[in-house]
Amino acid sequence: MTGSVSELRVSPSLAACPASGAELVQERLPFTVTVARSEQDLRDAVRVRQSAYARHLPRFAETLGEPEPADREPGNWVLLARSKLDGSPLGSLRIQTNARRPLDLEASMSLPPELANARLAEATRLGLAQGVSGRLVKAALFKAFYLICRSQGVDHMVITGRTPIDRQYQRLLFEDVWAPHQTYAMAHVHQLPHRVMHLHVPGAQARWQAARHPLLNFMCGTEHPDLQLPASAPAAAPVAARALH
Repeated sequence: MTGSVSELRVSPSLAACPASGAELVQERLPFTVTVARSEQDLRDAVRVRQSAYARHLPRFAETLGEPEPADREPGNWVLLARSKLDGSPLGSLRIQTNARRPLDLEASMSLPPELANARLAEATRLGLAQGVSGRLVKAALFKAFYLICRSQGVDHMVITGRTPIDRQYQRLLFEDVWAPHQTYAMAHVHQLPHRVMHLHVPGAQARWQAARHPLLNFMCGTEHPDLQLPASAPAAAPVAARALH
């Protein structure tokens, strides 16, 4: 359905990133996170996406009732969190790399050279169902994003965040790509102003450790077998965007 998925289960070594000498613990979640691999999976991801956007951006949500071309694009992944109890969709997230074309955000702003020439992955269309499990689902989707980036040889995770969602990524130690708190009108998000932020993937664990981040153990010290993610694949060279002025 989406992405270059040769295997939908990761090995324990890809399900966590423990520090050297740390004992890896295993934790089960009340839901699974998989790559959408059927039309029904994709429809469920779109449904929870539209419902989430309708709570905050109702006019934009009206345009999200059907899968977008990027959902089916080779090299992209649509992640879907699904309840083990009743199979209902709990959250979704789309990941796009710059292996085949520039990131969507590059249609609206130019990245600095150290990012424009690197392997990037952008997370878009985060949507969460209403309920008490929202924070855990969001953390699991973010971990899945991080693990996919590690397995695919991505240099930087990139996100766009409008206020106040941008603060969530700031707490995860993402940094602005240009000036702090600068925003850009994003063509792929209804021209709404967003901060554009990044996190260096190879150095992320060390940053979280140095900051004693509260999610460090969840991200790097715990194996989550319910994150059923694609196997690693050779990383492609990035496709550069044309500079915007």
